[in-house]
Amino acid sequence: MGEIKELAEKGKSLMNDGKFDDALGFFEQALLLNQNDPDLWNHKGTALRSLGRYEESVICFNKSLEIEPRDKFAS
Repeated sequence: MGEIKELAEKGKSLMNDGKFDDALGFFEQALLLNQNDPDLWNHKGTALRSLGRYEESVICFNKSLEIEPRDKFAS
């Protein structure tokens, strides 16, 4: 679980720096390790939205809501 957290934290740090494409890669790596984490799907969706890839981002946000329907952080 530590590796997933590290990947997510690195991705969030890159998002804060405006490096959305790089951040996306870290979120995708984390999702390869855990497909059932709604937060990872939200982060990936946010990165995609920031890149203007809106249709893909909606898919990620919907996946997050499938996993956790009451996810208050789903964008």
